[in-house]
Amino acid sequence: MKKKLTNFMIFGFLIPAIFVGCASLSVDRPLSYPSIPEQYSGAAGYHYSLAVLLRLDGDLTASIDQLKQALALHPDSPYLTTELVSLYVENSNVDFALSLGESALTKNPGNIELRSIMGGVYFNLREYDKAIREYQTIIEMDPKNLVAYLYLATIYAQEKKYDSADQAYKKMLGIDPNNIIGIYYYAKTLTQMNRLAEAEALYQKITAQRPAFEASWLGLAALYETQSKYDEAIGVYRRYLEMNPARISFRIKIAELLVKANKQEEAEKEFQEVLKTDPTNQEVRTALGLLYYDIRRFDAAAVQFLSLLEMAPNDQKLRYLLANALEQKGDWHTAQAEYQKISPEFELYANAQIHAAMIFKKEGKLADAILVITQAIEKKNDQAILFLYLSSLYEEQKDFATAEKTALEGIGRFPRNADLHYVHGSILEKMNRFEDSVKSMKTVLEIDPQNADALNFIGYSYADRDIHLDQAEQMIVQALKIKPDNGYILDSLGWLHFRKNNYDSALKHLKRALELLPDDPNVMEHLGDVHLKIGQEKEALGYYRKAMKIDPDNRLLKKKLDNLINKK
Repeated sequence: MKKKLTNFMIFGFLIPAIFVGCASLSVDRPLSYPSIPEQYSGAAGYHYSLAVLLRLDGDLTASIDQLKQALALHPDSPYLTTELVSLYVENSNVDFALSLGESALTKNPGNIELRSIMGGVYFNLREYDKAIREYQTIIEMDPKNLVAYLYLATIYAQEKKYDSADQAYKKMLGIDPNNIIGIYYYAKTLTQMNRLAEAEALYQKITAQRPAFEASWLGLAALYETQSKYDEAIGVYRRYLEMNPARISFRIKIAELLVKANKQEEAEKEFQEVLKTDPTNQEVRTALGLLYYDIRRFDAAAVQFLSLLEMAPNDQKLRYLLANALEQKGDWHTAQAEYQKISPEFELYANAQIHAAMIFKKEGKLADAILVITQAIEKKNDQAILFLYLSSLYEEQKDFATAEKTALEGIGRFPRNADLHYVHGSILEKMNRFEDSVKSMKTVLEIDPQNADALNFIGYSYADRDIHLDQAEQMIVQALKIKPDNGYILDSLGWLHFRKNNYDSALKHLKRALELLPDDPNVMEHLGDVHLKIGQEKEALGYYRKAMKIDPDNRLLKKKLDNLINKK
């Protein structure tokens, strides 16, 4: 297979665009390189001129053919060879470029322009050793070649050889201490090296000497932002705006930084200032809508998203944001309609349909919720989350057979999805198929050995049945290491200690579980059981009564409570 090369600049090739027009970075061509192509006359001149015209028209293949014919008439021409190599690169004919370039350099090793192109080819192919060789050779021939130093430094920084990069930058700046481009890239590398104070000083030098060089302002602001110095970053953007007040993107950055700094009111004002000059700016109005959403002004967020959607009715992201804002402000019916308009091709389609179904569920319309997800699966059955949610809806309906069937259908499509196997195991447990449920959970652990929920499920199941207690303890302790502040796992550990007659430990872990799950009736019931076991009937009665208020349909709990009351 041929190597493929991308991201080359037209004609300028690998030299960064910011070098154009920067006289301090110009490179003198070697004497062996003709300075003007017009010296070719006759047939060679004809083919060369035609190649230039075809290249300008964008017909690279035909241009290459004409240039090859010109080179055939002057096979030792460094200029034509260099032009053809450059054209091969531009047309992604990398193998031809490498072959011709390497061959030409053996004949004319002093062709610095060609070496620079070859260095660029190797750089883009990530063959850094070869690129370094070319740039070092250029520097040997032309010790003041600033571009070669810059590329060397860039490669060293890319390979995290920061000492070598540092030396290359210093040599380059030793030749030209005020070279803005060199200083800029040195500052970027110093940032990578975490030498932030030095990077800041260099950015400050550029902004003072060349205030029109926008990249330096962006670099300095980004440097502050990475250190969470939002006020300083905002100050950088504001100073630039004093020179160039029409730079809307900088105002947007200021507003975004104000949001990060939790200065929402100031951010809103900044967005509104942008909208005064550019009222239809979609980026700004979207950001303003998101700001309103974050500060829970859902009405205002919905207004922004709705007006944007009217201008771009096919924008699925805007429709999703609008539906979410409507849902949050309690306009469930309209939100649901918007969710269901979203295209199956949109990346958040499954989430949108689940939101629509959840609204039906909140309204007590489980059948309608099931219908929404069923229809969503018919349109897009490549989303595991849809099978997960549908099975959970059937489970809530207590239609365990259909819930299991749905989970198995999902597993058939996504056999390595741990969540689907977990849901399947949970359903089987409710169907009193204990062994099968444990088997499903073990499958979860085969897929994801650090799945704390599956470890806890098996451990608690064993503890609850008073079997395999040592193995249960190992699994619950492992789960707790993964999720150290999980109330359900702490409840399992407390219940395990109860089974092992370690009542002090049982109370300790169960009380901690209740702190994390203050409204969980199962934890309360377990605490009641432990207190009852150690003869503290008053405490047991209190926990049983609290649990009954939350779970009044729990027959076993009611029996325990009645027995304790009658005993008294």
